[in-house]
Parts: sequence; structure tokens; C-alpha cells
Amino acid sequence: MSQTRIPCLLMRGGTSKGAYFLQDDLPSDGGLRDRVLLAVMGSPDSRQIDGIGGADSLTSKVAIIRPSQRAEADVDYLFAQVLVDEARVDYGQNCGNILAGVGPFAIERGLVKVDGPVTAVRIFMENTGQLAIAQVPTPHGQVEYAGDTRIDGVPGYGAPLVISFTDIAGSSCGALLPTGNSRDQVNGIEVTCIDNGMPVILLRAEDLGLSGQESREALDADDALKARLESIRLQMGPRMNLGDVSQRNVPKMCLVSPPRQGGTISTRSFIPHRCHASIGVFGAVSAATACLIEGTVTQGIAVTGTGDHQRLSVEHPSGEFSIEVTLLQGALSGCGLVRTARLLFDGQVCVPRGLWSGA
Repeated sequence: MSQTRIPCLLMRGGTSKGAYFLQDDLPSDGGLRDRVLLAVMGSPDSRQIDGIGGADSLTSKVAIIRPSQRAEADVDYLFAQVLVDEARVDYGQNCGNILAGVGPFAIERGLVKVDGPVTAVRIFMENTGQLAIAQVPTPHGQVEYAGDTRIDGVPGYGAPLVISFTDIAGSSCGALLPTGNSRDQVNGIEVTCIDNGMPVILLRAEDLGLSGQESREALDADDALKARLESIRLQMGPRMNLGDVSQRNVPKMCLVSPPRQGGTISTRSFIPHRCHASIGVFGAVSAATACLIEGTVTQGIAVTGTGDHQRLSVEHPSGEFSIEVTLLQGALSGCGLVRTARLLFDGQVCVPRGLWSGA
């Protein structure tokens, strides 16, 4: 047999799609594992024609899951971004969309037992050392994927899957405002650097001569804009305690402008060199959080309410993303969000046996 068969679930989590594996079903050596994941997705190739990747960063993702040895968690989750055009796998970030599928995967694979109509799955996020709790619908003793909840960026409806976080501030950079400032200036442009689950650099679209309502395609075609954003990203990476970010997918770049659809803020997010079709989960959390911090570049643009519990709507190219933020004495206390997920296939993905002969 010329192919090695690896057990795999392909799942949509939020607005992303990825391959979900048990850690023990992959090579234990990190370098070999990366080569296997590249083969699984078909990278490097702009079409990913020889793998199951979808020729887009949003569909070239992997979740690696194992039972947790931590008292506070049920499973450990490692996120891997498999680059499309490069022979590289990046572990330098979380993915909150793929996270939405981890709880269902844990139940499907028998790592967590169903516990009533809703089963809580405690997930340790290995990339950043933080904890998330997913409330997975299990009304009939198994994961329920059908429902009446709709999220922008995904056609149709699904069962609501609530994910809450309490300790993600500074998860990658060591502080919510990693430069120590609510606003910095680089290349004559004011920026806010923030990390509430995802390192993000926020910039006002108008400062770059944009409205902030440009299409994803128009922004992707603007090479001069992308060069300006990359220059800022490379300079601010070290100041955000991320070191040299030239080979990393963080920090993300996010243009902000006044909301147009009744939300809190309008965004155009880059991941980091292509405009996102919507916005990443943790990118949305970081952008929303900035709207509640005095002195950030969102001041005078964002529309927020009052009180210790606020729902903030982050507008993006394909709709909006709602974040629940809880404050305690004016300081960030926790946040939560609603996603949906769906199991797409349960089977085996094949890689050349010459690459790896199997576990």
C-alpha cells in the first residue's frame, strides 16, 4: 500500500474549516508532523490540488487534540495554520473559529462524555496557555449540529455553541496593551496594539486614505496599501513582545471605521497579508475590547453602550460578529461568543507512505 491512512474529522468551526486529529494519530516528531500536515492540505500549492485544503487560509487549518492532564481542562487543543503557498506550519496563534469544533470533536471521539442536554467541554489552548469553556448542545445523548442560529459568513443555520473565556488578555504578548500605550505612532500613522486572545494592530482606515468599506477584493489588489501595513507590522512586532514577525502570521492588521449597519465598529482585517472574508474570532474580541479602552484609535469612531456587561457588534465584509464583554470595576473581566459548527466527514485522510508509514 502506497498510502498511509490517518483517522480524521473534517469540520467547519465558525467561519473556518479544518482537519481535526487526535494527537496520537500523528507523528510525535514535530518536523515530521509538519511535513505530514503539509501533505494532508496539499501545500505548498496555490490550489492545494493534492490535498484537502481549500486554497484559502480559512480552509487550511488543523486542530490537534488530546486528553488533558490538567485538572482544570478536559482536552488540550493545539492549533496549526498550514500555509497555502509556503511549506510552513505556523503555531504562533489561536484560532477561535476552529476552537468551535473542538468540543464536538472531543465528544465524537469519546474524550468527553455527554452530560445532559448541554455538555461543557473545558479546553486548554496550547498555543497561548489559556482556557476556554465550550457549551456543546447534546440534547439526545450526542452532539446536535442542527439549529436555528445563524452566523454571518456561513450559509444556513446551526445549533448555538457558546464559548466563554476568562483569562485571554495578553495571551501572546504578555499584556492587554503590549506596548504599554493605548495609542502609538509609526510611519506617521496612529495605531493601537492590543492582545485579548489575538495580537492585533488597529489603524483608522481614513488615516490611510480609505473609507473602511472597501471590498475584500479591492484591498487585496492594493499592493501599496499592503506594503504600508507590512512595514508597520514588522516594526511593531518587536514592540509587542513578539520578536521578528516576518515569518509569523501575527500580529494581525485591522482597519477600523465608523459602523454602517448599527454595530459598534466596522473592520477590515488582514491575516496578515490578505483581507479576511469576515474576521477571526479572537481578532474580533481584540477589536471589540479596544472600543472600551480610553485613548485607542477607536475613540470617536466606535459606538458603545454603558454598564458592566455589553454586547459589541464588530462589522466585517460579510456581516457582523457579536462579542459579549464583562467588566469588573471598569476592567476587563471576561468575554464570550456564539458560534456554530458542523461535522463534514469522519474518515481517513491519506498521505504518501514514503513520507510517513504511520503511528
